Amino acid sequence: MKLNLTENNTLDKPTLKTSKAMLWPIYIILLLVVIDQAIKVYIKTNFHLDESVDVFGDWFKLYFVENNGAAFGLELGGNIGKYILTGFRLFVTVIGFLYLKSCVAKGAKKVLIIALCLILAGAIGNIIDSVFYGVIFNDINLYQGRWFQGQVVDMFYAPMVNGAFPSWMPIWGGEHFTFFSPIWNFADACISVGIFAIILGQKVLFEEHLKEGESAENEASVSETMDIES
Repeated sequence: MKLNLTENNTLDKPTLKTSKAMLWPIYIILLLVVIDQAIKVYIKTNFHLDESVDVFGDWFKLYFVENNGAAFGLELGGNIGKYILTGFRLFVTVIGFLYLKSCVAKGAKKVLIIALCLILAGAIGNIIDSVFYGVIFNDINLYQGRWFQGQVVDMFYAPMVNGAFPSWMPIWGGEHFTFFSPIWNFADACISVGIFAIILGQKVLFEEHLKEGESAENEASVSETMDIES
């Protein structure tokens, strides 16, 4: 009986350690989701659709729009497209959470864990809009009162440069352009920052895993050499 208790305690220690280590990433995700939803509810209940307010002149505005699609207003049309997109978000979020848990268990760098938290928080924030807003705000902006049919609330608009292409330029000559015309939300920003952080810092963030893989390959090659010599 004593041996069994010892074995059970030994098996439980890594699980308990991982569970405790997961607390601060979960707190970060919850905080970011709360911030995202607080901004969206404020905009939703205080702005009319397509209403805009200048924050820093023409450089940055609050501009209330809604979309049925992905980040930065990209569209995936129709009700079926809406279900597909929301389902994809849910699937990616579950996979992302499992990967986050794996990284925490392996003691990955905190920067990587924070980047994953940003991506997951952004995904969850937009999922809440898609799943629940169609029912919660069914009397605002012609919502149909159906689950998974809510629209994602966007409000940040930063048209930093407005101008026209030179007349001599092929195809677009003389046409007006706006640099960074998408309207986005806090969740989109979280996703973008998390992805860019992983892309830009991948060499540093994953170097330990690469070293582990190289050392494992070296050990395998050494053992093979010893077997051949023997």
